Amino acid sequence: MPMNNLPKKPIIIIQIIFVLLYCTKVWAQVDEIRLIRQRIVSQLKSNPIKAEEVSRLMNNIQSDGSFKYINYEDLSRTASFPQRKHTAGLVTLAQAHETEGNPYYLNKVLLNKIILATNFWVENDFVGDNWHNNQITTPGNLVNLMLLIGEKLPAELVNRAQPIISRANMNASGARPSGDRIVIAGILAKNLLFIEDKATFEEIIKIIANEIKFSTGERGMQHDYSFHHRIDRVNNTTSYGYGKYANAFGEWCDYVAGTKYAFDKDKINQLVDYYLDGVYKQLVFGVYEDISVKNRSIANRSTFQAKGTLEIERLLRSTSYRSKELKEIIKLRKGEVTPTLSFAKYFWHSEHFVLQRPNYYTTVRMFSSRNKNMEKPYNGPGITTHHRADGTNYLMLKGDEYHNIWPIYDWQKISGTTILQKPELHDGESIQKAGIMDFVGAVENGQNGTVGFDFTSPHDGTKAKKAWFFFDQSYVCLGTGIKGDKGFPVATTVDQVLIRSPISTLETGKKAVLLPDGNHKFRQLKWLYHGNIGYLFPVESSVHVTNKVETGRWSDITDQKNISNKIVSREVLKIWFDHGVNPQNGSYIYMVFPGISESELKSLYVSGTPYSILSNTKELQAVKNKEEQEVQAVFYQSGNLLLENKLNLKMDSAGIILLQLLHGKVHSMSISDPTRKLKEITFTLDGLYKVLNKNISAIKNKQSNTTFFTLKMPEKEYAGKSITFQLK
Repeated sequence: MPMNNLPKKPIIIIQIIFVLLYCTKVWAQVDEIRLIRQRIVSQLKSNPIKAEEVSRLMNNIQSDGSFKYINYEDLSRTASFPQRKHTAGLVTLAQAHETEGNPYYLNKVLLNKIILATNFWVENDFVGDNWHNNQITTPGNLVNLMLLIGEKLPAELVNRAQPIISRANMNASGARPSGDRIVIAGILAKNLLFIEDKATFEEIIKIIANEIKFSTGERGMQHDYSFHHRIDRVNNTTSYGYGKYANAFGEWCDYVAGTKYAFDKDKINQLVDYYLDGVYKQLVFGVYEDISVKNRSIANRSTFQAKGTLEIERLLRSTSYRSKELKEIIKLRKGEVTPTLSFAKYFWHSEHFVLQRPNYYTTVRMFSSRNKNMEKPYNGPGITTHHRADGTNYLMLKGDEYHNIWPIYDWQKISGTTILQKPELHDGESIQKAGIMDFVGAVENGQNGTVGFDFTSPHDGTKAKKAWFFFDQSYVCLGTGIKGDKGFPVATTVDQVLIRSPISTLETGKKAVLLPDGNHKFRQLKWLYHGNIGYLFPVESSVHVTNKVETGRWSDITDQKNISNKIVSREVLKIWFDHGVNPQNGSYIYMVFPGISESELKSLYVSGTPYSILSNTKELQAVKNKEEQEVQAVFYQSGNLLLENKLNLKMDSAGIILLQLLHGKVHSMSISDPTRKLKEITFTLDGLYKVLNKNISAIKNKQSNTTFFTLKMPEKEYAGKSITFQLK
């Protein structure tokens, strides 16, 4: 039979099958798009809206669609864009209108109010002086409004809102690689769902999916799991890196889970690593805000409360990776368990050290020639933060020890810092400065750590060699080479903290007493006890203490408008060393014992601390813990250190070390290069050793009974990281 006479029915059937398969695929994609949108809308409706709030908002909408309580005139950066309350209010009203069970569910009067107020915004199109309001705040609120209720708004009004929402796009100035890029991409993705642009939605989801990665430039997630929002390399981990970058990725990870748009598991797992090893290790017990990481936002009043669990619950729906640790954080945040985790971690890209024990959390914040000292006071807040990275050492047993202290704070007596006591701070515009010194860093073995800071103030030239030695349950603070030449005193502050219990002190030749309120100067203070923390002063030196009511205003520490100028009064404890005017070689030594009772501190003073100060010079600062058999040292240059009888360490370069001793020999060692310039570090130890590490060479000299070590140091993104190894 000729080919052209074959029956055509089979061909038609095959064509129908292909059409059906294609349509099935398209329908599946449509269903997935609808599913993702439904998930977003469900999340928007998940927080119950109180009827009283809806009534308040409705009653404040005037005949032209504006809200009575909003000042629409001031669009300046320091006004904080009060207009945002308008679009945020629209979202709240839409949530109430669309949520079953709400008294205003599908209320026609409410819908008309929403239309009226939306029209007012679209007609006026308020554009603030801060790009963030125009590219994130307003588009974010309006796209949520559209997803909730857009189909019930007049089509013409929806169309007029689109250009405003579309300011969130990948060519926007704020869409640079940082915490804002992923947020803008998310707003754009939501709008593409609303207008049903599936092709572009798929492109934007790919952009979001690829945002979780280590930064090879200057912005984004660093290789130590800290986060830099800007090219100044200031630590922004728990602000932009948490509230925006990480949470935005986690949000979309949850929205697209189980669909063709689902993110790669490796990316999700890297996000888990970032949360657990970066974000949560810079929160007090993984629960409360660590004020050490805060920048200009420290000038804003805050509420002391545990962080939420939503971002963790989202992760657990997407991966089982490190789920036990994630679930532990949930329990901690819900108050179901108490902290158990002990760790030491140095974020070498951000010059930030953290140590946690189940009963306390402490940090050291610094800066170096590799980064700037502090965030600029963008838009007004934080105009007093000049010295907050000058070796700041906050100590928290609960997390609220410094909560909202800032309007009454003495910004030239910051806990841990050595600061020139000027008549007043420089202006806010001169806060951010480039670091001067290379030698800034720390060594840690995961549990204990040593911090070294060759400090020169870029504001006034004050100099100091500062070191912190963190052992298991307490730490030692050393300072030397303190120098100033500006005609003002220089002070090192032990702590400035809210008073939460009576204060006890002991002076040489006197009995321990409760300290009355006021100003005190101790010539031979031996110890001070406050709030389950003991401060011990082993060397006789002049120590100043004030414990009294301090006053101030929130408006004193910001250039933002509409900030309360009401007097704030709180009782504050300040402890500091006065090194005098124009000191040339000032020094200090003090020890900190967190989480102990006063009787334990008294016993410790009588029996003696476990610490020996091996050196506190401009060349070498070193401490030995005799009970833990651990030596920690900061070598600012090459030199020798006698670890114990007949056990000498000779360093051929600068470096920071942590040594564990056992039976008169070194059992394990951690070392780092705080200058980030050395390809290798060499040193010699008394005794014959071998080491099983391909990056470490150990050459024995039986004649001299010594071992010469050569260590290859981490380079590029890992320069500054610690190396830990065992010796045999």
